[in-house]
Amino acid sequence: MTKGLNADGPLIHPGCKIGNSDFGPWTEVGADSVILNSTFGAYSYCTRLCDIANTTVGRFANIAAMVRIGPTDHPMTRASLHHFLYRSGDYWPEEAPDADFFAARAARRTVIGHDTWIGHGAVVKPEITVGNGAVIGSGSVVTKDVAPYTIVAGNPARVIRRRFPEDVGAAMDRLAWWDWDHETLRTALPDFRALPAEEFLAKHS
Repeated sequence: MTKGLNADGPLIHPGCKIGNSDFGPWTEVGADSVILNSTFGAYSYCTRLCDIANTTVGRFANIAAMVRIGPTDHPMTRASLHHFLYRSGDYWPEEAPDADFFAARAARRTVIGHDTWIGHGAVVKPEITVGNGAVIGSGSVVTKDVAPYTIVAGNPARVIRRRFPEDVGAAMDRLAWWDWDHETLRTALPDFRALPAEEFLAKHS
């Protein structure tokens, strides 16, 4: 029987490929996802068939199915794009992989902020920062940084509107409820459910 969400580490569903990655408490990885060289902050999750590489995910991130974050690039300035250039051992056993190429690829970190929502099938390119509280619409291709508490959508993704006014977003960052412990979150649960953001801030700031 699969162990449910828990404080000890991630709930990883069947068929996942995980490499060189760390997960905080209450995290979850959906079935058949690939997570490489990445970290998930507490309470963050992705659902099925996600592919996330070289990414730092904050706390309480909500990542829908079939999202791609930090997709790797091919070497466009060389004579060929093909991965025989850097996965050479797959074609000639005596050849080593191109370690410098893989190191440069891994260094291109993508950062996903706290309490973000990335919609179904979205793509977030390498070296992008998605700010706290931002929302990325389904099917979007994000090629530029996304400001905190902003909603973007499209290909390429463009700003649709702000989720919160700047002053409310700044107050939410100061409150930083995502750093609260598990019991404090439980105590505040009725307010999370019932209060608009401004009223929640007035009560808890």
